[in-house]
Amino acid sequence: MSAAQTDSRKRSKKRFVAGHNNSKRWKGSRELEVGMQGILITCNMNQRKCTAEALDLLNEYAEKLYGPEKLPNANGGSSEEEEDVDVALKKEVAQLQASNTKQERRFQALESGANNVIFIKTQNMEPDKLIHQILTDLHTSKKKKSRVILRMLPVTGTCKAFQEDMVKYLTTYLEPWFKTPNCATYKIAFKARNSSHNKRDEIIKSIAGIVGKLNPKNKVDLTNPELTIIVEVIKAVCCISVVKDYTLYRKYNVQEVVKEDEPAKPVTDTPEEEKHDGGVKDKEETTEMEEENVSQNNEEPENGGK
Repeated sequence: MSAAQTDSRKRSKKRFVAGHNNSKRWKGSRELEVGMQGILITCNMNQRKCTAEALDLLNEYAEKLYGPEKLPNANGGSSEEEEDVDVALKKEVAQLQASNTKQERRFQALESGANNVIFIKTQNMEPDKLIHQILTDLHTSKKKKSRVILRMLPVTGTCKAFQEDMVKYLTTYLEPWFKTPNCATYKIAFKARNSSHNKRDEIIKSIAGIVGKLNPKNKVDLTNPELTIIVEVIKAVCCISVVKDYTLYRKYNVQEVVKEDEPAKPVTDTPEEEKHDGGVKDKEETTEMEEENVSQNNEEPENGGK
C-alpha cells in the first residue's frame, strides 16, 4: 500500500508540474511582444480596475473615430439563401477554419512585463491619434473620466531593447517626422523598467544623433517641443512613439490634464517648483511604481538629447 501511494503521489506531482508549465506558456502568449502596436497605461496599485477603465475609455472614443466594432458572427449564419451546394460547402469550410483561428478584438489587454503598467494591444487603428483625441477632449472639457488610470502612452512601434536594435529601428521609424524636408523641435522622454542593460544617457545621445542626421535643422527644446519621442523599455521590448502636445497634456497624464491651468506664480513665492519640470509636478512621479519615484527628480534633464 505504501508503495502504491508513493507512485500515486509521484503521478499527481507530475500532472501538477505539467499543468503549471502549460500555464506559464499560455501567459507568455498574452504578453507585450516585438511587432505589436497599442497603448501603455500606468496606474496606481489597481491593475484590474485600470484595465476595465481603460477599455471603457478606449472603446468610447474608438467608436467616435472608427465606428462600432464589427464582431464576427458567432453562429456563422447568413440571411441570404445559398445559391447551390458548392457555395454552401465552401462557406462551411471557411467557418470551420475561422473557428480554429483566434479572433482579434479591437482592444486586447496584455501583460506588459512591469508592475502597475498594462499594455492594450490595438488592431486596425492609429493609437497615437486615438490617445491624442482622448486627451484633447479631456483637456477641453475638464471632465474626469477615470479614477485609477495615470498616463496613456501610445505605442506605434516596437523593437528589441538592445541599443544596436533600437538605433537600427529608429533610423527608419523617425523619418516621417524628422527627415528633410521635415523638421521640428523635439525632446526625448526615456524610461526603462525591469531592464538594466541600457544606459540612459547613451540611448538618448544615440537617438539625438539619429534625429540630427535626418535633418540638422531639428533642434532640442525641453520646455515646449513640437514633438516628443517617447521611448519606454520594458524587459526586452522597446516601445516607441512620436507625439504632439506632450507638455500641454501634462505628459499624457489623464488625471492632470483635466485640472484647470494654474496662473504663473513668482519664483520667489514657490522656490520648490524649480525642482519639477517647469513648475508642474507630475503626480504620477510620486504615485506610480518604485522606478518612477527613483527618477522623478531628474527625469527632465535626462531628456535633453545632447
